[in-house]
Amino acid sequence: MTTVVLADDEALLRKALAALLPLEGEIAVLAEAGDGEAAVRATLRHRPDVLVIDLEMPGTDGLAAVAEIRRARPGQVILMLTRHARPGVLRKALKLGVQGFVSKSAEPAHITSVIKTLHEGRRWIDPDVSALAVIDDCPLTDRELDVLRVTREGYSVADIATRLRLAEGTVRNYLSNAMGKTQTRTRHEAARYAREHDWL
Repeated sequence: MTTVVLADDEALLRKALAALLPLEGEIAVLAEAGDGEAAVRATLRHRPDVLVIDLEMPGTDGLAAVAEIRRARPGQVILMLTRHARPGVLRKALKLGVQGFVSKSAEPAHITSVIKTLHEGRRWIDPDVSALAVIDDCPLTDRELDVLRVTREGYSVADIATRLRLAEGTVRNYLSNAMGKTQTRTRHEAARYAREHDWL
């Protein structure tokens, strides 16, 4: 039996997976989480064989949650679900030790198969995720995308600096660069532009 914690802010998808995964094979869902903070708590409490976590969640996103979990549990096996995988995101996730990437549109039977593959100590990156990551027309750097991602959550420059552990002047430089590259007038417009182009 492979034990799993499911973390996804889309309740419908999360509940569907929680119901379907056990039907596809010997999988036991120990807990569900609707945001990054809850994912960290559930993983450290239940210590599952595999954490299945969404890349994009409100508050603490998937990558931030994974980083926190890795610090406490370096050996945790992690499968990341994603709709859009940029090269920078793939690199960051792999550096954090994420063993698998699967599209959120994948069938439950396929996700089950990947969970078992990861539990056996192997890696898996879906071909469609790899293709999306290779076809990249985003002119923004990973750090510029980071500040825009936090901007979308409504934080001030000072708050962004605190959350990303950067100087306020550095944050302003990243935002200025992002606005220049997206030809927008405000950081909020730049964040919206990046989101509309699936860069965030």
